[in-house]
Amino acid sequence: MKINNQIMKRLFYSAILIVLSCSIHAQDVYNLKRCIETGLLQNYDIRIIRNEQLISDNNTTLANAGYLPSVDLNAGYSGTLNNTEQKLTSGETDKSSNINNQNLNAGINLSWTVFDGFKIQTNYNRLKELQQIGEINTRITIENFIAGLSTEYYNYIQQNMRLDNLKYAVKLSRERLRIVEARYQIGSSSRLDYQQARVDFNADSSRLIQQYEVLFTSRVQLNKLMSVPDVEQQVMLVDTVINYNPLLNREDIWIKTKSSNSLLKLPGHFKRLSELDLKNILSQNYPYLKLNAGYGYTRNIYDTGSYDWQQTMGFNYGVTIGMNLFNGNRKRQKQNAKLEIENRQLETEQLELSIKTSLANMWMAYQNNMQLVNLEKENVETAYANYDIAIDRYKLGDLAGIELREAQNSLLAAEERLVQSMYNTKLCEISLYQLSGQIISYTGY
Repeated sequence: MKINNQIMKRLFYSAILIVLSCSIHAQDVYNLKRCIETGLLQNYDIRIIRNEQLISDNNTTLANAGYLPSVDLNAGYSGTLNNTEQKLTSGETDKSSNINNQNLNAGINLSWTVFDGFKIQTNYNRLKELQQIGEINTRITIENFIAGLSTEYYNYIQQNMRLDNLKYAVKLSRERLRIVEARYQIGSSSRLDYQQARVDFNADSSRLIQQYEVLFTSRVQLNKLMSVPDVEQQVMLVDTVINYNPLLNREDIWIKTKSSNSLLKLPGHFKRLSELDLKNILSQNYPYLKLNAGYGYTRNIYDTGSYDWQQTMGFNYGVTIGMNLFNGNRKRQKQNAKLEIENRQLETEQLELSIKTSLANMWMAYQNNMQLVNLEKENVETAYANYDIAIDRYKLGDLAGIELREAQNSLLAAEERLVQSMYNTKLCEISLYQLSGQIISYTGY
């Protein structure tokens, strides 16, 4: 019997574990890595930019640059139906009516530009630059997406933390209302105190209701970023607090920014495109060489004359060499191309300065917000201690309700400031990681 009881107990506990496991998995649990992976797979902006990159990849071919010859196959039929009148030298007239002459032809032709002043090579290099720009744009879109989703992920955590704080505030207000209501019923408290406690309780309850709406909006936005079909689906997060990296190094961030920032890589490619445009213009100073060849069949069918029909079949070929001697726009195009190159260089320097400025401002904000977090943690501890003292005095009748309310508001404000400073610090970290090209590390790879 003991053995059977032990077996039954094990089966019972196993059944409980299975039920608990099923209840946990019934609702999806997300961490930041899973949210990003889901979004990278489903987000519409990511899918669109990847298709655009594939278009750039498909365009980068020798044929699109003009390296390969063009081969055409053609066939045709034509005919004439005429009335003719001829006056012979003898003075006689020869008339013919409804003369039907027909022509049949078919052939294959090859045309190949062998040399075009290095324009073909320049076009191919241009296609490769556009392909690399497409890859960088894809990376920028992915980095922006990860930064945006991470921001919303931690905003959702922030709103949950605020919800918990407001729930606690409602709990404190309810306790105060219970105490003052009991006093009012026995006549030891005025109706004014009771009414004020009721007003404060309702005010806290109103803020709690509003916070549920804010939390719902954040959840919908998070689902939208992940492109979840049901944008209202419940999202359970692994993280319940906002953790940040307090050990970032400014010099290390700047070194990685110069080497890995995707935006800094774009101007260099745009400058090379402008240089290739100049090469295309200069290619007009060189001669061009074209080859053509073909094989065809022609058959002519005559309604009158010495022949009923005539046909030819054979090979044709040719070489064309030429050179543009004058183009009134060439000088202007060359000057504009050089100015475009100069502008690309200026844009590069301008962007570097802008990123330096952003890094300096973000680093200062990162440092200040970390200090604020430490300060607000102390404030929260002090506010809790003050409230404990206040509620004890209030229960003893040694403290007015308005003073207890002030202590409660101070506690809630300290908690709000702590949550906000933690969130702001995390936003600074996200921005610093994005500037330095390390935002991909949030995927865990």
